Amino acid sequence: MAEVKSSTKRKKTTAAKRASLPASRPARVQAAEPPSPAAAPPVHGSEWWRSPDGRARLLQGDSLELLAQLPEQSVDVIFADPPYFLSNGGSTCQAGKRVSVNKGRWDASMGAQDNHGFNRSWLEACQRLLTKDGTIWVSGTSHVIYSVGFALQELGFKLLNDVVWEKPNPPPNLSCRYFTHSTELVLWAARGPKSKHHYNYAEMKSRNGDKQMKNVWRFSAPGKSEKSHGRHPTQKPLTLLDRVLVASCPPSGRVLDPFNGSGTTGVAAARLGLSYTGIERETEYLELTKARLIDEVPEWQARPPIAAVG
Repeated sequence: MAEVKSSTKRKKTTAAKRASLPASRPARVQAAEPPSPAAAPPVHGSEWWRSPDGRARLLQGDSLELLAQLPEQSVDVIFADPPYFLSNGGSTCQAGKRVSVNKGRWDASMGAQDNHGFNRSWLEACQRLLTKDGTIWVSGTSHVIYSVGFALQELGFKLLNDVVWEKPNPPPNLSCRYFTHSTELVLWAARGPKSKHHYNYAEMKSRNGDKQMKNVWRFSAPGKSEKSHGRHPTQKPLTLLDRVLVASCPPSGRVLDPFNGSGTTGVAAARLGLSYTGIERETEYLELTKARLIDEVPEWQARPPIAAVG
């Protein structure tokens, strides 16, 4: 155990250089009054877009660098979908065709120790940003989630749940040598052992036929309507993020996604009247997120200045 921790520290500098990346609408929940724009202070030289009312903003750059610039204990809920380190030259089935699993350099494995060092680095940065009762959700497959779970324990988070996201129509297993991969795990953890995390028990029970909601959630992958503005290789369904935020974010809360991707976390936050900050490196996905946010909240469309008359 000591050897793993020592190796993680030695590789921290290398891991820190790693760049970030990464509908049918669910029923709306009555939105609380939006937080003050002051809840989202600017970050030097990185703010790519901000909504006119200040409730949503997108930051462009390396996630580790930008997380270090955000104010301590300024976020209520973090949802993170980090690299799964799956881009290994293999193939999968998509729309009936064999396609490469490679998503980009950001998803290539650096080796087990460096992968873990990267996970520990960004989780530690996120822990600093959470309020004392704040929580973090992290999604992943078996390729990354065990490292994430170990890092959460190393850093002193309090593990609350491991949620199984079951996909009813997963891609077929082309090799026919394994069970078909049809799930992802989503870990839910509080900032520390004494955190009094927020859990909307009544709403979760109400949504589940007045029965306690279990930790196995069945959601289909995002459909065409959620990809009308563009695609991202690891996009999550809006129904998943809606449940995450309704369950764990207090009214008028502040939400952060350090691997913004297609911006689904931001769309869910906007729908619920929450403040949102997304961090993304690629301009393509920032443009995609902005379009989705404006589609959700048309008032966020920038308007040209009114010309003077006379």
